[in-house]
Amino acid sequence: MVTSDYDTSWSSISALNSSHSSISDLSSVSLRSSSVSYSDASFSLSKKSVSLKPHKANQAAWEAMREAQMVSGQVGLDSFRLLKRLGSGDIGIVYLCRLRPPLPEFYYAMKVVDREALVHRNKLQRAKVEGEILGVLDHPFLPTLYAQFEVSHYSCLVMEYCPGGDLLSLRQRQPSRRFTISAARFYAAEVLLALEYLHMMGVVFRDLKPENVLVRGDGHIMLSDFDLSLKCDVVPKLLLPKPSNPLTTNTNAKTASSCALPLQPMLTCFSSNEKNANKNKKIHGLDFQAELVVEPLSARSKSFVGTHEYLAPEVISGLGHGSAVDWWTFGVFLYELLYGKTPFRGESNEKTLMNIMKKPLGFPNMISIDNEGFSEARDLISRLLAKNPKKRIGSALGSVEIKKHGFFRGVNWALIRSVKPPQVPNEQLRLNKENNRMVAKNVRERQRKRQGDLTHQMPPHFEYF
Repeated sequence: MVTSDYDTSWSSISALNSSHSSISDLSSVSLRSSSVSYSDASFSLSKKSVSLKPHKANQAAWEAMREAQMVSGQVGLDSFRLLKRLGSGDIGIVYLCRLRPPLPEFYYAMKVVDREALVHRNKLQRAKVEGEILGVLDHPFLPTLYAQFEVSHYSCLVMEYCPGGDLLSLRQRQPSRRFTISAARFYAAEVLLALEYLHMMGVVFRDLKPENVLVRGDGHIMLSDFDLSLKCDVVPKLLLPKPSNPLTTNTNAKTASSCALPLQPMLTCFSSNEKNANKNKKIHGLDFQAELVVEPLSARSKSFVGTHEYLAPEVISGLGHGSAVDWWTFGVFLYELLYGKTPFRGESNEKTLMNIMKKPLGFPNMISIDNEGFSEARDLISRLLAKNPKKRIGSALGSVEIKKHGFFRGVNWALIRSVKPPQVPNEQLRLNKENNRMVAKNVRERQRKRQGDLTHQMPPHFEYF
């Protein structure tokens, strides 16, 4: 059945349209959780055990959560103080919260979902899928789920808080409301690695847009909102270069098609070198050596989900779509970062959909743009926004061929977390505080000087008043 799940509001979290949406309403619910799940152990919604998150297990936020577990025996609503509402989307509300004293002062984002409201709207399954996906993610550019519990008819997901807001807000604060080529390359590279990992885990994101890319305190990104995601099977394959010896062609071809690799997810962020270029295999005009490809090519869905300006043509047609939709949205995403708008937006939603299906891709004429850097960006965007998904870059090999495009030349995929982001929210907050202190100090000095001048001008008989 085709469903219409457009998200037109604050989409870096999910929205709740019921009478139980305020902090006071949530706090008035009995603090005795009906089903509590510490994310290290198991999930109450999915009823599946969840493995530890080895790459983040030593973080201070995890240590604080473990301390809360030891103090109260379980992590529930009474472990947190809700501070303010961060935003809302289609299936829930997200609050800023912190652990209650005397526990360590760590801030988290708590997503609250009203299950009763979702049952009436036939969207409970979306919330369950999101909880299942969040429970298995362990990647630097994807959310960490610290705890999950239920209170009355609410389900609560405790995740990390991103003080930098989302990329849409950040883009709108830039000169000309767009990012520079270097900043766009940085954010696009991190998003690409996040999509690569999701596809390796058998997850098609389907809702990439700047609103769903949050900025952590250190300036690196985190994808959010997985309620529209598609879970599917994925089979690893080893792409071998075309052999130079024709006598070994059949043997190597057979090996490439029947390779058996472990299904343990691995992040292949190491770019291969350019040696033995004569043995490279060309796909979509790009050269390749032996690569591990874990792309959910068999994923199929006919659901009509996403955001209008980011919908892929195959989603609009209703004939069925797969993982290639993420590479279409990645193209629209990159276009918006660089040009400050999406490529097919029309006067209405219907006009936008018609433009996506029929209108050729065009680029604005911007004299101030660095033509050399943008020529490679335009080439990549054109390959990503191929209306035929079979001709779209990434459709066959996923991130492997996209990472090798000239736009990402010079990116050290293995050490990308060591690169200083274009903007660092925590550093900016520190600078703002220092600036505010300097301004306050200058104001006080001016006030003292003014007061001294006035005292000097007063008649002698007023000097004691």
